[in-house]
Parts: sequence; C-alpha cells; structure tokens
Amino acid sequence: MKPEVRSNAKHVSKSISRKKTARKLAALTLLAAAQSTLAAEEIKLGENAGLTAGFGLRSSYSSTKNGAPNGTSRSNDFEVESVRLFLSGHYNKIFKATFNTERKADDSIRVMDAIAQFEPMPEINVWLGRMLPPSDRSNLNGPYYIVPWSYPGVVSNYTNLAVGRDNGVTVWGKPFGGKLVYAIGAFEGHNKHATLSGASDKLQFSGRLAFNILDPEPAPAYYTGSSYGGSKDILTVAVAGSTQTDGAGTLANKGKLSIWSADILFEKKFSFGVPTLEGAYYKYKVGAVDCGSGEPGATVCPVGNNIGGQVDGKAYLLGASFLITQKVGWGQFQPFVRHQKYDRSLSNTTSKATDFGVNYLVDGPKIKVSAMYSKFDDNRILPVSAQDTNRFTLGVQYIF
Repeated sequence: MKPEVRSNAKHVSKSISRKKTARKLAALTLLAAAQSTLAAEEIKLGENAGLTAGFGLRSSYSSTKNGAPNGTSRSNDFEVESVRLFLSGHYNKIFKATFNTERKADDSIRVMDAIAQFEPMPEINVWLGRMLPPSDRSNLNGPYYIVPWSYPGVVSNYTNLAVGRDNGVTVWGKPFGGKLVYAIGAFEGHNKHATLSGASDKLQFSGRLAFNILDPEPAPAYYTGSSYGGSKDILTVAVAGSTQTDGAGTLANKGKLSIWSADILFEKKFSFGVPTLEGAYYKYKVGAVDCGSGEPGATVCPVGNNIGGQVDGKAYLLGASFLITQKVGWGQFQPFVRHQKYDRSLSNTTSKATDFGVNYLVDGPKIKVSAMYSKFDDNRILPVSAQDTNRFTLGVQYIF
C-alpha cells in the first residue's frame, strides 16, 4: 500500500473512532439517569488517553415554619437543589483535566470546576484553574458527601466564587502512604470589586494539613468525606486556613480577612454497625465590617461575583451518625444528628441549628433518600417571635 493510502486509511479510522466515541459518550450520559448501578466508565481515546463522564442530582421537598408567602403559614416547597454533569480526561495518567457544571437557581448552567491537573506522583501534584480551595472538611465534602441532607452553612463560610470554588492554583500531595495529606494554594479571593476592599487585587492564600492516624481516607486528591460506610478505620485530625490582605470591608474601610479551622473525624466498623463522630472549630477574623453581612453598619454589596458576607466570630460543629449494617430491602439505614453554633463578635449575637434525621443508603451516598428535621435559632432577627423556626426536609440524591 502506498504511504498516502496508509495515511488516508488512518484518517478514516480516526474519524470512525471519533464518531464511535461521541456516540458512546452520549449514550453514557443518557443512561446515567436510568441505570442506578452504573459506575463512571472510562472511554478509551487512544492507547494512553481516556475520558469519563458522570451525573449528580439532588431533589427535595421541604416545609418551613412561617415560610409561606404570607409569612405565617408553613411552606410547601419542591426544589431541584443541584444538577451536575461531570467530565474528566487523562493522558498517561499524569496529565489530566476536569470539567464539571452546576445548574443555577435560574436554570442556567455555570462552570463549577475547570482544572488542568499535573499529577506525576502521590507526593506532589499541581492543579490550575477553578477548584475547591484547601479549606474545612465540610467544604471539601460538598453537599453530596455530607451525612445530613443540608450543608452546614451556619458555621462553614469560607470565601468562594461559586459553589465553594475559586480560580487559582493548588499544590497537594499524600506522602507517607497517604497518612499525611497537604494542600496549599493561591486564589483570586474575596471582595474583588472596584468599590470594595479587594480593589487592590491581593491574592488569597489557603492551606490544609490532615493527619490520618488510622487508615488513610479513601477520598480522592485532598477532598474528604463525612462517612465511608466502614470501609476503613478512620481517625483524622486536620487544620485549615486562609488569609487575604484587604480581603474584607469597603474601599475606605479595609480589613485583613483571616479564617482558620480545625476538624476531626472518627469512624470504625463493628459487628453491630458503623459509628461516625465528627467535630469542627472555626475562627473568623474580618478586621472590618464586610458588606452584606447583616452586622450593624454593614453596607449593601454592589454587583459582583466574589462577595461572601463573612462575619467576625467563632463557631463549632458536632455531628454523629450510626450506619446499621443489616440491609433492609435495597439498602441500609443511617440515623444522624448534628449541631452548629456561630457566635458573632461585633453584635454579640448567636446563630444555632440542630438537625435530626435518617438516611436510607442504597449505594453509600451515591443513591440516598434522606429525611431530616432542623431547628434554627438566630437572636439577631427581629421580632423576637421570628428568631426560632424549624424545617422538615425529604430529599433524594443520585450520583452516577
């Protein structure tokens, strides 16, 4: 065969291969919603390259005291809380990329993650793009991998561009066989607006250091989970923090934004079940009254993407759950409880939330039905009669 004919045959072969790959990817995306047992499947794009796709969905019904439009009746709300499409690729298992999307409240789609990844060895890796900055366990769990249905927004308030993410760079690794997990990065940060403190364009620096005293946590990269179903014996202690000069306040009244936290997770499998305990402590140092915080004297936030409303104060979280090993039908029951408290410094006020509930886990957290009762108390709210409220939530979660 002549060289040019070989070249043309190769071109036709590649064209057919691309068409097959496109069809396979489309089929995978569509089937993800219908097949509960489907795992992320790799699509080969050559001898050394591959692509995987995935899908996540969280839908719920909730009823909140005084939450109806008239302000006095209980609300009845059905909500699609989250829809995510996941896409990742690799070349030689070293050069990787991640692209994930998230549905916004107005039904538009936004970029959640967009990461160029260089991962030559477990001990050192470099990510560049939009990602989760190193931070507390709750933020690195995300809503899909927290035991209670809702994210602990009373206490966990690290700065973010959207969905906990920011644009920047992270260096992370798992030396000593994964017993140590570190991540440190530089990011765009908070209050990047011409009329706010961030007009000076200072970077935010973030880091996290975790010690796995028993088994290494099986979560990928520097991410975390709040339960692993007893697959490992876990005792992890970690510290995290971020700091940004001129990261809070207004253009005329700037403050250095510093946030640090410490968290611990314990989980062990016994013959009678899998108990899980977690705790976290937070310290927020704002240095100025941030816009939109609700504190006395706080200004209204102008239009912008990186404005978070951090408040000077301290907070803590305590949580416990118990996975019953005996299956009932398709899955297992996991009752849980969680308490959060935030003490604000400037106004000397407190926010609290306590959650009780039970999960029904079909495939760990990937296919989950959750029922949760939450009680909230914020003594900053007026009138006093409106300070206490409660909510019942029934949620369904799928990740394929």
